[in-house]
Amino acid sequence: MQFDWSYFFSLFSLPSFWHACVTVVQLSALAWFIGMLLGFLLASAKLSTTPWVRAPAAVYIWFFRSIPLLVLVVFVYNLPQLFPVTGAVLSNPFYSGLFALVVTEAAYMAEIHRGGLISVAKGQKEAGRALGIGLLGLQRLIVIPQAFRISLPTLINEYITVVKLTSLISVISLTELLTVGQRLYAQNFLVMETLAAVAVYYVLIVSLFGWLLQRLEQHLDLNLRTPQTLDAASVARLKADTRQQPAQLRPEPGPGSPPALQLQNIHKRYGDHQVLKGIDLQVASGQVISIIGPSGSGKTSLIRTVNGLERIDQGEVVLFGNSFINAGDNLNSPQVRDGVRHIGMVFQNFNLFPHRCILDNITLAPRYHGVSQSLSEQQAYALLDKVGLLAHARKYPHQLSGGQQQRVAIARALAMEPAIMLFDEPTSALDPELVGDVLNVIQDLAREGMTMLIVTHEMDFALSISDRVIFMEDGHIQLDASPNAIRQEAAGERVRRFMGLEAPGEAPRTRAG
Repeated sequence: MQFDWSYFFSLFSLPSFWHACVTVVQLSALAWFIGMLLGFLLASAKLSTTPWVRAPAAVYIWFFRSIPLLVLVVFVYNLPQLFPVTGAVLSNPFYSGLFALVVTEAAYMAEIHRGGLISVAKGQKEAGRALGIGLLGLQRLIVIPQAFRISLPTLINEYITVVKLTSLISVISLTELLTVGQRLYAQNFLVMETLAAVAVYYVLIVSLFGWLLQRLEQHLDLNLRTPQTLDAASVARLKADTRQQPAQLRPEPGPGSPPALQLQNIHKRYGDHQVLKGIDLQVASGQVISIIGPSGSGKTSLIRTVNGLERIDQGEVVLFGNSFINAGDNLNSPQVRDGVRHIGMVFQNFNLFPHRCILDNITLAPRYHGVSQSLSEQQAYALLDKVGLLAHARKYPHQLSGGQQQRVAIARALAMEPAIMLFDEPTSALDPELVGDVLNVIQDLAREGMTMLIVTHEMDFALSISDRVIFMEDGHIQLDASPNAIRQEAAGERVRRFMGLEAPGEAPRTRAG
């Protein structure tokens, strides 16, 4: 029996097939979109730290990924027999099929979204928290946009799967492509020709919408975007605008003013390992304090407790004379977030938001906290000019060098107009030739009177910039002294050995020949 080509081609002008195509597109698009939204909620619930939220989501995903879609479609269509009140909706094959598809796809898409969510680096959330952004703001502005970009290729593939799964709805007589084809070949027995045409219709739908979704993926792919360096005229205009901004002078602390920061008997442990063992530290306004010590001594843990990135097990953090953080406090409480806005944090690995350009990285937090777009952008341009990166305002973080990214991170922290700046190994992730630019920016801040705590391995820099140097070892502050005392006094002998400095009056060390 020969293939009837004339009949095959005639099927592409048949109105019933094109109406069925519209039904397939509507059904697949709605099931994909609604399933994607519900799947995200399920993924978030499954990642929750609260058992009564996590457990039901996990059970739902397990159960509906285990049931064959065909069984679920038939069950849902017959559900009005058990619950007559659902008959007004579920007796319609379109709505029954849509409900069954959504229930199934939500379970599958939950795992896709979960993969995207756990792929967002922990440092991204910490950077948002350090800017005083709340939990919902973190999800909306930072986590979800990045997770969606990560998940999009798999979500596109899932849409193609949904289009093909719509053929199963033919079992409840929905007039979709396969149903139309079955009715035709039941009359003329031209099975091969009819099913071949049905296959072509599916290919056309998948190809068209797959192409549109791939264009969306390409649009969101930051690696495909051309670096946009501002031209000289634009830079000159922005420089002129930023010079009109009044300089922000840091008020001098008056007599009797409380210290900027006090750490009182701070204890911190990770499991059975105690990293901070009763730290007491007082920082006056305008002081620059460098924190040094061997790896594992608790330096980073110390400054992470200052702005609420780590809970403390005992003790209190006092900010400008007011209680800020106590042991057991909820670090996401409004009180803590309000205090965090006065403390800028610069991370070792930059933690810039990769889905936002440099200008948006700097304006994100001020705009979240209520500053107008125009004012926050003017301030951002001024800060970029301050760190020597004004021409790169429209670039994305991956288009900058490590040293440039760290300077942007400093500008982002300064955009919140903090009273205290924390630096966690700001140069350790940089190539040696890039370190100088970052240190110069920090030195400028010191000259302006910014209160700073700097965890660093740059020993010469620490001695040159600091009012005090804190030496930590085994969770304790072993020495709190001025750079001059460390160089000259006997108490600084252990620190000098750590730094590789010569003792006073000691002959310079020479290498053995």
